[in-house]
Amino acid sequence: MTLAMTAAAVVVLGPSGLATARRIAAALPGSALHGFAPRVAEAGIAFTDTAGHLRELFAAGKPIVGICAAGVLIRSLAPLLTDKRTEPPVVAVAEDGSAAVPLLGGHRGANDLARRIAETLGGVAAVTTAGDRRFGLALDEPPPGWRLADEAAVKPVTAALLAGEPVGLSIEAAEPDCGWLRSAPFLELPVTPSHPSLVEGEGWGGGEARPRVFVTDRNVAPGLHTLVLHPATLVLGVGCERLAPPEELIELARRCLEEAGLAPRSVACVASIALKAAEPAVHALAAELGVPARFFDAETLEAEVPRLANPSDLVFRETGCHGVAEGAALAAVGPAGALVLPKRRSERTTCAIARSPRIVDPATVGRARGRLAIVGIGPGEADGRTAAADAALRAATDLVGYRLYLDLLGDAARGKALHGYELGEETARVRAALDLAAEGRAVALVSSGDAGIYAMASLVFELIERGGRPDWERIEILGVPGISAMQAAAARLGAPLGHDFCAISLSDLLTPWLVIERRLRAAAEGDFVVALYNPVSQRRRSQLVAARDILLAKRPPETPVALARNLGRAGERVTVTTLGALDPSQVDMLTVVLIGSTATRTVPRPDGGAWVYTPRGYERKSGERKNGEGT
Repeated sequence: MTLAMTAAAVVVLGPSGLATARRIAAALPGSALHGFAPRVAEAGIAFTDTAGHLRELFAAGKPIVGICAAGVLIRSLAPLLTDKRTEPPVVAVAEDGSAAVPLLGGHRGANDLARRIAETLGGVAAVTTAGDRRFGLALDEPPPGWRLADEAAVKPVTAALLAGEPVGLSIEAAEPDCGWLRSAPFLELPVTPSHPSLVEGEGWGGGEARPRVFVTDRNVAPGLHTLVLHPATLVLGVGCERLAPPEELIELARRCLEEAGLAPRSVACVASIALKAAEPAVHALAAELGVPARFFDAETLEAEVPRLANPSDLVFRETGCHGVAEGAALAAVGPAGALVLPKRRSERTTCAIARSPRIVDPATVGRARGRLAIVGIGPGEADGRTAAADAALRAATDLVGYRLYLDLLGDAARGKALHGYELGEETARVRAALDLAAEGRAVALVSSGDAGIYAMASLVFELIERGGRPDWERIEILGVPGISAMQAAAARLGAPLGHDFCAISLSDLLTPWLVIERRLRAAAEGDFVVALYNPVSQRRRSQLVAARDILLAKRPPETPVALARNLGRAGERVTVTTLGALDPSQVDMLTVVLIGSTATRTVPRPDGGAWVYTPRGYERKSGERKNGEGT
């Protein structure tokens, strides 16, 4: 895998490097700008501890591009350096973009990443690894679509090339995009006839063991001096009954590859019909092989009928095509490909194998299973987003949401397809998100706060239950929690939610006022701390007054009340008042109202403000322990 093509953390420490950082982030899809908060306020992800933040990114396997001196990165990451085979790429870039230096993970993506940055900025990629410098070749980091059978064989082959010793190259069958190997001085050798293992030195004469590279999709066991490269030219087409056991399909696929004598590492993807896009067995097999799962509609598979070895009328009646496993394999390899193993079946699953004469790029095969991440982005500021929310945003191709929320994402929305909607268009935006995901796209449906609290998550499932496009039910749905407004407000205030609490929306657009009123009375009777969402609007001014009066019937007018407006955004304001003094004119739709219980207390702060907290009973518990000590 070429890590340079994955999203990177572009880390900038000062304003003089910001322009360069922005250009790099724009050139690397899915990358995010990380800025040292005291100096770079514009970054999407802020941090204050530079060394700690870099170590956290490195430990998580995140590619790092630092717009800073190389020494900063070296000193920060040195304590974590253990195994070069697992380290992510780390590249240092001069603030003016004149040089990009791969420091770590050169053959795991850093060299390619440095070259791409240099090309973007018009600078120089200071690549120092020997194979790259001499031949422009890194055998331990083959291009996409190529896999190593055994990394241990890379070292002797590369060492021989650098020493000017003869190294053989054998390419089995049609040449599958081998141009990248031609830059090195290999000696062309005939394909080894032995199978299933390679004999050391075969093809050289005299039985002398010399290094060579062997390109094949066969399942061969390399010798000590033979580097086997597997091109991703195979596709497994599969079918299964509903909820067939994953282990059954995995075992059938293993037997099929074994029967055909083919290498699992030459499998480019697992393919099936769109009707099976949500089947656990299909995705378990793809995960087992470390490849994507891709899907075709029935019409596409039916077009493969002339090439099917086992067309079935029964399958046609059930799926709309005469062959799922064979049809999907053939559709994936294209008209120049062919079946190498016709359909085999187990009790509840089927599998067929097709081969392409060229490398198969899964991104061009059918479509992926759609993915919808329902993301809560917190109150608004970048550091109020969870790491899971940032990851979901990076993984998305499309962002859907209220326009203001998309604007709040700043650099995190860079490079994404944006689908913005106005207030009142909630159903339209959720339908759009579901439709995009059903087309095989990776979609993030964005809500402020937590998406499951008075936001879009419930509407997603309501629309699916109500019925819409049948393929909505087959998309992958991931809920990504965020920091809700009441949590953010509570954190600013102290601990008003320290004991039992509830949340109630005062908007009667979707809930009848009589129901809201009943819930308010229950909250008052139960002495809950109450978080009021949607407290007022331009046309709704009386509900907050009614809520105040209902709660005043059960708790004193001195009860602390907090008004938190525009949390995490420009113009943030948090004020503390009392229930008796609560005035609706102080509140708008951007405000969340926290009303204490009879136990809620205020504590004066040195700056003239007050902390608000609701005790949980530790004083009573401590007193009970003290009373019991002398008995």
